[in-house]
Amino acid sequence: MKAIFYVVALLVISGGIYLTLEHSRKFEALQQDRLTTIKTNKDVSANADVKEKELKDERAVLVISEQKREELKQSIDALKSSGATSERDIAELDGTLKAQQLEFAELDKTMKEVGEILKGLGEDITLDNLPDKIQQIEDDKKARTAKLDELTTLGGAAEKLLENNRAELDRLMKRNIERNSRIGRNSMEAVITAVNQDWGFLVIGAGSNSGFTPQTSLIVQRDGRRIGRVRPSSIEPTQTIAEIDFTSLATGVRLQAGDRVMLAKPTSN
Repeated sequence: MKAIFYVVALLVISGGIYLTLEHSRKFEALQQDRLTTIKTNKDVSANADVKEKELKDERAVLVISEQKREELKQSIDALKSSGATSERDIAELDGTLKAQQLEFAELDKTMKEVGEILKGLGEDITLDNLPDKIQQIEDDKKARTAKLDELTTLGGAAEKLLENNRAELDRLMKRNIERNSRIGRNSMEAVITAVNQDWGFLVIGAGSNSGFTPQTSLIVQRDGRRIGRVRPSSIEPTQTIAEIDFTSLATGVRLQAGDRVMLAKPTSN
């Protein structure tokens, strides 16, 4: 009986050991699987982190690439605009260049004309010293103008003084003539200098300075004998034009140069 018990106990113990060993083996297998899974998960997680980091880096690179692409596009647009502007500028420069070429041609023509003019002004005048020559001419002109103004002023003063002197001289001469006329009017006598028988007038060598007036009645004498009358028609300071009174002439008498005239009627002083 004890032997069966021992056998059963041994079987039970053996079974327990077997189960324990089997369970331990399975546990180790599960533990190994768990560790393998954990390691795999860690590896996967690590790979996922790497991929995530790589993805982030690629996204960052993509963003930078997009920015660069946009910047490049803007640069290309700017270059296109700049190119269009440059083409317009080039066209304008071409037009300006052509205009300048025409201006240079005109300037060259003008320079040649100026050269010919300078040759006419003198051998020592060139484009280099032309401003100095012009300034010299301007200075000389100013000096001459100032001198002319001075002379004009002096001339004006001299003319005014001369006018005043002439006026004073005329006044004195008039007063002297009037005085002499009053003194010598009654004894006044003049000579006929020319006679025009056809037109009936003669010229007497005395005039207003001697006291003749249009109202003066004159008689003509020859050798102290009265031969006719004349009437003054135009009186100047030193001569008188008179008309011949043919009715007063004696028969056959003709007035001639050298005959003398005198007052027909004495006047009182």
